[in-house]
Amino acid sequence: MCMPAATARRRRTPPEAVHPVVRSHPVTGMKALYVNRAVTTRVLGLSTRQSRAVLEFLFAHQENPKYRWRFGWQPNSVPMWDNRCAQHYAIWDYFPQVRSGIRVSVIGERPT
Repeated sequence: MCMPAATARRRRTPPEAVHPVVRSHPVTGMKALYVNRAVTTRVLGLSTRQSRAVLEFLFAHQENPKYRWRFGWQPNSVPMWDNRCAQHYAIWDYFPQVRSGIRVSVIGERPT
């Protein structure tokens, strides 16, 4: 299990959430890492040093270029992905063009 950091940093007492480090996709049953450098702070049951080492290993694995797919923007493109098995990382490489979007989230299940 891992402990993500609060996403709302402005709160005085950030909420905590505990979820598995590896989760099963509810439709396919496939396993996926469920940690993220931006929000995961530690792995429960490990010392601070062990937790940091495990998380750094997992983050480095996730960030390996061989696991990346780069979306090729075209006029009227509409990218979509499933956050239950993919991680999104926006690269701001389109200047001076303007890109806008609307985030749509579906109420989902608890990760298992």
